[in-house]
Amino acid sequence: MKTTWMGAAMLALMAAGAADAHEVWVERDGTGPARIYLGEPAEPMPAGGDPEFANLKTPRIVAPAATALVRKAGFLEAQLPAGDVHVWDDDVFAPWGDPGKREGIIYYARAGRADPRTKLPFEIAPATANGTRFVLTREGKPVAGAKVTLISPSRVSTELVTDAAGAITPPLVEKGRYLLSAAAKDMTEHSLPRGPVTTLHRITTTSFTLP
Repeated sequence: MKTTWMGAAMLALMAAGAADAHEVWVERDGTGPARIYLGEPAEPMPAGGDPEFANLKTPRIVAPAATALVRKAGFLEAQLPAGDVHVWDDDVFAPWGDPGKREGIIYYARAGRADPRTKLPFEIAPATANGTRFVLTREGKPVAGAKVTLISPSRVSTELVTDAAGAITPPLVEKGRYLLSAAAKDMTEHSLPRGPVTTLHRITTTSFTLP
């Protein structure tokens, strides 16, 4: 029995660590297909994708829906109409922790900054179309004093904090793809596909390119 308990505890710790360290993000070049990733965006992608990539199975794309999700080496590919892409997934990792104190995670991801409108419950959106000032919103309302991480094209991370209007103006000093990410933690009961949790982590990302 001790061995079984230790094995279960170790699996729970491993799941918690993977969920805490990983993010879901979307990349898109122009009007090409959207690429949905699971991994650590500040680190080089391992050959064949992140070791946890198999857990990314059926992320939901906000309308218009993709014709199909095609599994590639390290990402899921979706053919979509032109425009920004919005994705969410609440079933990447199973809940972890002791019974009655389970924790879970929901991932939100966006690619593009052409449209300032939000489509996700927790989102980093441009303040204006194609702008370089962004606003973090929760249920459509700006979130002030929140930490936002900027990852540059050369994978340098910079910590920012939203102002009273929930906004940040990230330092964009090089051309290429940037990623913004933010997290929130709810200490209330929620129902996820693989069971109820008492603590819910939310992670949101937005990727965009600077030509």
